[in-house]
Amino acid sequence: MGDEHSRRSRMVERQITRRGLTDRRLLDAFRAVPREAFVPAEMREFAYEDGPLPIGEGQTISQPYIVAAMIDAAAIRPADRVLEVGAGSGYAAAVLSRMAGEVFAIERHSVLAREAAERVAALGYDNCEVIAGDGMAGLPEQAPFDAILVAARGEAVPDALMNQLKIGGRLVMPVGGEDVQQLRCITRTGQEQWSGHDIAPVRFVPLLPGAVPEDGARSRTDHRPARAASLSELIAAHAVTLPDPADHGFAEAFDGLADRRVVMLGECSHGTREFYEARAAITRRFVETHGFTIVAAEADWPDAAVLDRAIRHLPHRADAPRPFTRFPTWMWRNPAIARLMHDLHAINRDRAPDAMAGFYGLDIYNMAGSIAAVLAYLDETDPAAAAVARERYGCLTPWQSDPAVYGRAAVSAGYAACEDAVVDQCRELLDAALVRDGEGFGAAMNARLVASAERYYRVMYYGGSESWNLRDAHMAETLGHLLDHGGPDAKALVWAHNSHIGDARATDMGAVRGEHNIGQLARERWGEDVALVGFGTHTGTVSAASDWDGEREVKRVLPSRPDSIEHPCHETGIPRFLVIPGADPALRARLAEPRLERFIGVIYRPQSERWSHYSEASLSEQFDAYVWFDETSALEPAGHEPHDGAADTFPFGI
Repeated sequence: MGDEHSRRSRMVERQITRRGLTDRRLLDAFRAVPREAFVPAEMREFAYEDGPLPIGEGQTISQPYIVAAMIDAAAIRPADRVLEVGAGSGYAAAVLSRMAGEVFAIERHSVLAREAAERVAALGYDNCEVIAGDGMAGLPEQAPFDAILVAARGEAVPDALMNQLKIGGRLVMPVGGEDVQQLRCITRTGQEQWSGHDIAPVRFVPLLPGAVPEDGARSRTDHRPARAASLSELIAAHAVTLPDPADHGFAEAFDGLADRRVVMLGECSHGTREFYEARAAITRRFVETHGFTIVAAEADWPDAAVLDRAIRHLPHRADAPRPFTRFPTWMWRNPAIARLMHDLHAINRDRAPDAMAGFYGLDIYNMAGSIAAVLAYLDETDPAAAAVARERYGCLTPWQSDPAVYGRAAVSAGYAACEDAVVDQCRELLDAALVRDGEGFGAAMNARLVASAERYYRVMYYGGSESWNLRDAHMAETLGHLLDHGGPDAKALVWAHNSHIGDARATDMGAVRGEHNIGQLARERWGEDVALVGFGTHTGTVSAASDWDGEREVKRVLPSRPDSIEHPCHETGIPRFLVIPGADPALRARLAEPRLERFIGVIYRPQSERWSHYSEASLSEQFDAYVWFDETSALEPAGHEPHDGAADTFPFGI
């Protein structure tokens, strides 16, 4: 009980208070109501996470912050009579009952209404009644209400609900179409007068008429006509069938994107062999044939720099640590990356230094490696500046082996002072790097990583979207520095997860959670000179862990859900294909309709896949191209693969 109370308190602090909701009665109500009692037993470990959860009948319990924002907008007073439409699990009604005098909640699914009523009664909340019925009709026998909250979307607020509001009362409801709605607060100012304002963008299930009895029968008003043509048929009609990635024809199919300055190559999993082989094939062709000289990856700068020196025929630094030894090692220490490094090494052999392709890390995590690289550079070039840098980085030194611990310590005033010191160091090295000295540029990029990582580990303890946004902004800025450093003709390939390169504005992460990503930021900066390429799969195996820093496991990927974008791709029956959503207006429109999309990172939990790994997205707004592998296999780790002209230990044993 004590542990659940602590989790509730953390949820309130991180997800509600830090997003600007500070009403004491509201916060106390959320601290009092046990959210774990309103979700299925198998979901209780996720009860206090920042997102919706399933409750049966295709319905969800809303994200805690959204529930709080709706209640806050309704300005509930202790004596108010409140109507909630779309009771679902009963959680919002229970929270409302801790703030209002009397609460009535309507749920169209009779089985959910019964279960919600049982939960509310078990908690002893005797001022709250959950009723099975038609929410669009409201509850005229109990009207008028001081406040009405509607937990389902509509193109407009039903007249019946508007008329059941007291003069001076507030109605809160998501208003809009299928994609994104605006959470709107409407106040009744007179007998036939209302005023309103928008609160925030949200995504809700539709408000439907009628009620659904416990036997599952649907009212006649629920009927929707089927579409004349299936999405899978439309995709198949525009799909370009692809050979195996080892075939030359595979990469040639992507030549239509080679006129862009930035081509981002995604993956829906960090542990899928086919995605790595496909991106490696495209990279080889674009470097060799189309003038791309920057290969930038969702990897840490100091680790990537070790391989970059090798493929550009620069001497190995004796003090450089072995690259890519931090979890998850399989992301970069694998046969596909090894072979690509050998190929880039060979391609660069006959090129002038400024025409060579380089391999660069965009990510933020290896703070210790970047500090070491900065100090090593300054020791060689300016020992006095190295002494200053050591003093500036001194406050970070105790935390280098586990920077997440710094994040916990940094909430105290004593450690917040690190920020100014590392920013000063970053600024000085960036100014010095303007001379475009190769080693100086690398040191400046490492100093940027230290400054960004210091802030990242500090803000990650405040929850919300800030830490994600800081990380992706750092990656986008690093890409910009690489292109600027390479000159006006420089062209870049980016390797990153779909969640980073698919435009965040077309997904839940941007529309609901306020997160941006490198794909969105690149489009905003370079416009049509950017191509975002997503990758997907239906089933197979994947390399992933069950928990962060856990052992790599080969896991079976569940077949894609019928309500996902992956499912119609599977139904085409084509094993591998490339599709350009914008090639046909009808295809683009159908792929713009929000559907679930699967995201597997380095952690995969099949038992909770719907809530751990699926999010809603509009594919044609998210990507410029989409690559499909129907069945995929796990990425295996590797050591090194010898190659003529390179040391036997290259690339991972240097």
